[in-house]
Amino acid sequence: MDSCPIRTDSSNPFAQRTIRERLPAILRETRQLNPDYAPQVHDSIQRLHDELVADAPVRLIETPAPDYDDWRHAWLPFRATTWQHCQWFFAEVYTYRLLMEAVRWWETGRDPFAPKKAEEYASEEHWQLLTRALAASGSLEERLATLLELTVWGNRIDLSYALASSHGSEVAVDDLLVDERALYVDHLLRERGELHIIADNAGSELTMDLVLAAMLLRENIASRVVLHLKQHPTFVSDAIVADVLNFLDLLRQRSQDPAAQRLGAQLETHLEGGRLRLAPDPWWNSSNFLYALPPRLQIPFAGARLTLIKGDANYRRMVYDTVWPAETPLQAIAGHFPCPLLAPRTLKSDPVVGLPPGLAERLDGIDADWRVNGKRAVLQGTLR
Repeated sequence: MDSCPIRTDSSNPFAQRTIRERLPAILRETRQLNPDYAPQVHDSIQRLHDELVADAPVRLIETPAPDYDDWRHAWLPFRATTWQHCQWFFAEVYTYRLLMEAVRWWETGRDPFAPKKAEEYASEEHWQLLTRALAASGSLEERLATLLELTVWGNRIDLSYALASSHGSEVAVDDLLVDERALYVDHLLRERGELHIIADNAGSELTMDLVLAAMLLRENIASRVVLHLKQHPTFVSDAIVADVLNFLDLLRQRSQDPAAQRLGAQLETHLEGGRLRLAPDPWWNSSNFLYALPPRLQIPFAGARLTLIKGDANYRRMVYDTVWPAETPLQAIAGHFPCPLLAPRTLKSDPVVGLPPGLAERLDGIDADWRVNGKRAVLQGTLR
């Protein structure tokens, strides 16, 4: 097993395929979905596409840019590398930052992935999942356990990765490789406090996060819920503030669905009253790993009862995008975080820790792609 972050060369076939094939395909689709963009914007997206395919040197972003200094600092260690011979986490995150330059995000606020997000929100599957979540029944403990699990399977719906999305919300009995819900349900119910959610995808996953947030606030399990969001679009479907507000607008329009309208009214009340906070920050768009959390983010997390760190890219950020031995305790890697962490994550990349002894080897014999195909998941954390 590697003891350093995954690279985009032949040492990791999935990372290499991401840079050579998956990201260029996303850039081609982005052009197709936005035919009204100016020719210069299309040319800029095409330039980025061609650089990835040709294994060109990784170039520095241009100025003016409010995040230029941070990205220059991140880029310097890789200034002599090419796209297909680079650290994967940096290369993938940085590709999306260069796409924001191509579409002139800082000037226009245009989200090149808005058509994909709109399609997901309009899908019948999305609204059926919401109905299922709102119908969760049983005791408080049972409802909380149900919603925590739904935050996992909502993470399958990833607009940058069709293979994971194809599994939908239908779950086999052994798909959840680690399930620590009981420990966290007990932790949340023992003492009221602030809960944080480091968000991942807009669409079905964000909807499940907001249903959970509304339930925690309604039942006074959480004194406040803080939703940490990306500053600008990235990874196709990662959530920004506009995605939350757009979803609230959609709930208002569901006149035939009183339960959805009630959810929207509750969320708007909590948002206006400050019990639900939206916290965008450019750090979540950065290539930094979680151990490098800056003081401005350490402060709010330090007083929290729990933080849900959602999805695959955030998991990679948490474990340094490194392929540790699968039995490595998550606490040993992420125990430095200012409060307990819970990671609801479907597996779409190689890093995974905290598995029971022998499970990884058994899965290797069943499904060669189990780490990356989005079928299986973990619900694990640092609380002990």
